[in-house]
Amino acid sequence: MPVRMRLQRHGKKGNPFYHIVIADGRAPRDGKFIEKIGTYNPITKPAEIVLNIDKAIKWLNNGAQPSDTVRAVLSFKGVLYKNHLIKGIAKGALTQEQADVKFNEWVAAKEAKLSGSKTAEKLASKEDLKKRLEAETKVNEAKAAAIADKKAKAIAALKKAEEKEEAVAEVTEEVTEETTTTEDNADQTAD
Repeated sequence: MPVRMRLQRHGKKGNPFYHIVIADGRAPRDGKFIEKIGTYNPITKPAEIVLNIDKAIKWLNNGAQPSDTVRAVLSFKGVLYKNHLIKGIAKGALTQEQADVKFNEWVAAKEAKLSGSKTAEKLASKEDLKKRLEAETKVNEAKAAAIADKKAKAIAALKKAEEKEEAVAEVTEEVTEETTTTEDNADQTAD
């Protein structure tokens, strides 16, 4: 019976979630499995992987063949590296303490790299947000200046219109005064 380490899909359409399982190679993808050794959620950034490293190494040593994706997951979590170190211990090239130190150093470096990339992503997103806010404030200032310009022009046009009305009113008053005085003069001469 060929044993495989593979992903078993769960989750909704468009929102996958996988269980990492040990299954018979002839069984269907989501069918029977021998043992569940972890989960894999590719939707989150970075992908969330929960894996029992000891069980994975046990199954690798028993001859289970990982699928391509599971091999990448195992490599990412350090299972393949730890398996390599265990083989070195078996051959006598390393001691258990040396292997543990090397694996812990590798895990620390991996975590530092991941936290550094998370920090870089956060900084990049903050800088992007800052640039967008600056661009938005510039646009808002330009809009405010344009509105103030329109208001100033409208006020100037209203003042000109009022001045014209006042000038017309003054002229009409003068004309009416002149006509009334000429009419009064004409009435007085006619008497």
